[in-house]
Amino acid sequence: MSFAHPWVVALWLVPMFLLLWEAFRSGPTVAMPFDHRAHDRRPWLRRSLWLAAAFPPLILAITIAVMAGPQVMGEPQIRREITNIEIALDVSGSMGVAMSDGTLRSDTAVASIQHFCKMRKGDACGLTIFGGETIRWTPLTLDLDAIALATPFIDARKMPPHMNSTRIGAALRSCMGSLSEQEEGDRLIVLVSDGFSSDLGGGAARQIGQELASLNIALYAIFIGSGSAPGQLYEVVGQTQGEVFAAHDSAALQRVFDHIDAMEPAKLKPAGARPIEDFSLLAWIGLSLLGVHLFTSLGWRVTPW
Repeated sequence: MSFAHPWVVALWLVPMFLLLWEAFRSGPTVAMPFDHRAHDRRPWLRRSLWLAAAFPPLILAITIAVMAGPQVMGEPQIRREITNIEIALDVSGSMGVAMSDGTLRSDTAVASIQHFCKMRKGDACGLTIFGGETIRWTPLTLDLDAIALATPFIDARKMPPHMNSTRIGAALRSCMGSLSEQEEGDRLIVLVSDGFSSDLGGGAARQIGQELASLNIALYAIFIGSGSAPGQLYEVVGQTQGEVFAAHDSAALQRVFDHIDAMEPAKLKPAGARPIEDFSLLAWIGLSLLGVHLFTSLGWRVTPW
């Protein structure tokens, strides 16, 4: 057993002094009539009286030990290793178009992101929206409810004119800058878009992919819309350890997010044992001593001094 405040244990000198004083003291005596008559020696009585007088110092010693904060080593813990996830959501004008099942692309994407964040409790997630410009909507945070509360305010149909175009490269670089600052855990970008990017041509796609790979950032690109995903998405993702998906309705998009969650499972690592407070043993000893002390107070008394 160890103590959280070991300096408090030094106060044990007080009950030790009281015990020694009780054992060796010889105060003034009072002559009684029966002192002048012969009587049998009863050494057990002297020891019993001394033991009864020793209970208060012993209880004080237990109290000091409790104040010192007794600790025992707990069981080895297992801690979840954080995955840093940046979600980049396209909010250009085309995201306000309905999908094959009648739901709007932006509404379906927002609902899927909320569901995905619920599955990633314990990870750090951030949300970036982009069109012609990039906006850090929610910074990386372990409080994933912040994303759930912020996403209802995203509506592709109400964005200003400068957000109507699509610049995936700028959004990826913004997410890249945020993830590169994280020293702990894996790094992951989930990109949701429905169109061809204006800033991934001329070798930019390959360059961004190489930058992501150099930072150990995996990119998962989800294309929402009819037809197949643009080739430039494959060119970016091909440099990382990610994958490109296509979703044509809300159910397919939900399955894609579930699939990404399964591909990036939570990682657990041992965190070692840590000391925890444990007052049980001292509490039982103290209660026992207090009970015996109260019992002896009913029939045993210390001689006057």
